[in-house]
Amino acid sequence: MLLIAIEEHGNIHRAAESLAMSQPAASKLLKDLEDLIGVPLFERLPRGMRATWYGESMIRHARIALSSLGEAGAEIEALKAGHAGQVSIGAIAGPAMTLVPPALARLDREHPDLRISVLMESSDVLLEQLSQNRLDLMVGRLFARHDKRNLHYEPVAEEEVCAIARPGHPLLSKRKPTLAELAKLPWVVPPEGSVLRHRFELMFQNAGLQAPRKVTATAALVLLPRLLEDGERLAVVPVDVARYYVAHGMVGIVPIDLSCRMDSFGFITRTDWLLSPGARTVLDTLKAVAVQVYPAARAGPRRG
Repeated sequence: MLLIAIEEHGNIHRAAESLAMSQPAASKLLKDLEDLIGVPLFERLPRGMRATWYGESMIRHARIALSSLGEAGAEIEALKAGHAGQVSIGAIAGPAMTLVPPALARLDREHPDLRISVLMESSDVLLEQLSQNRLDLMVGRLFARHDKRNLHYEPVAEEEVCAIARPGHPLLSKRKPTLAELAKLPWVVPPEGSVLRHRFELMFQNAGLQAPRKVTATAALVLLPRLLEDGERLAVVPVDVARYYVAHGMVGIVPIDLSCRMDSFGFITRTDWLLSPGARTVLDTLKAVAVQVYPAARAGPRRG
């Protein structure tokens, strides 16, 4: 700032005044800088000072540095206001399809400088990522087996599941297929060990039926329409996922109520880790959109 002021005023006395410094302090600062660099930065003239070649180079870089510092200050103010920064969120399949997209659309409009990454996975995987600080927040479930000591859980909605089939599947035209009919068909199901897979099989067992034996296990929801495209396969998925595929004409929902419902899901954050302003902005936006997407969404926080 002193170098630029001397160039602009051509006089160290007026330069010092413009920076609210004393002239001796300004002179000492300039001499210390010249001693440090080892070259004169200004020619001392009878009526003022003029930058040397070395001084002109330093002044040019000083202007660049001050401009960059000004931008840094503006960026910090944006970060403090939650308008900028990097935020990583995770979501299970249902809300990843219905809640996250409209929330991201709103964030794009209102906070275009926020950089957001999204991971869609099971709650177990997301909780592990959250514990390792690879996620700022997640939308998922907490079960009894999970360590909840450093977690805050705010419920959003319950998640129903349904059976889907390719367009034109014979079961779609039946008024009400039976569970026994469904048990005889091939299925696309979640992988072994998942909660939905366990409850899916338990649903048949509780009805005195053998669970479907011909199954294709996958967690890749993007494959479902293709896997159902040929043959008589059915798939068990969250209703939100099914509605998305139905809206795009890729599947139909089989007209039967499945009892293998899932637990409620909600927003999960860490109590031992402070959310950045950007992450807080994303969470607040997700909450606001959730009230519209899930009419029964509750606003009050609850620890889980």
